[in-house]
Amino acid sequence: MSLKERIYSILIVSATDSFTSAFADLLPEARYSPVDTVTSVSVAKRVLAEKTYDFVIINAPLPDDAGTRFAIDTCTTKQSAVLLLVKNDIHAGIHDRVAEYGVFTLPKPISKVTMTHALNWLESARERLRQFEKKSISIEDKMAEIRLVNKAKWLLISELKMSEPDAHRYIEKQAMDRCVSRRCIAEEIIKTYT
Repeated sequence: MSLKERIYSILIVSATDSFTSAFADLLPEARYSPVDTVTSVSVAKRVLAEKTYDFVIINAPLPDDAGTRFAIDTCTTKQSAVLLLVKNDIHAGIHDRVAEYGVFTLPKPISKVTMTHALNWLESARERLRQFEKKSISIEDKMAEIRLVNKAKWLLISELKMSEPDAHRYIEKQAMDRCVSRRCIAEEIIKTYT
């Protein structure tokens, strides 16, 4: 899927309706959907516990929190790109505090052009997170296969009195001879001997 075809989900956390409506006008539905809005950090936390979003945009401050800790927590525990909007006079300090966690920041007020650029940055960041997710899943699958093969080897060792190198060679040879994965052979061995 090309980047132009991708659709991004957004959670807007803002206590002001004027920001929410102005920002929503920048978001074509064909590109950004769903766009959900909440008015406090506590509600945002509940929503994020149930659903994942590509972008989380926080218009600070909020009635129950400044939004800084929430931005950091979201960035470090979710696969979301996070943008924190703060007042211009405190932007530098907030940016220094949150940038190391991957939180994007912008000083308010913000022009439409700047917000459009910010959305492009968020898209880039989210795509990079997707690449990390794919690598992570690949590593997890590989580790699961290694665990299965090891379990099958130990079954061959205990049930057929093979040595560890012989059990390893047996699994490898069976996989090559039958043109199947080592995982498939390991699963058959486990099924046979348990």
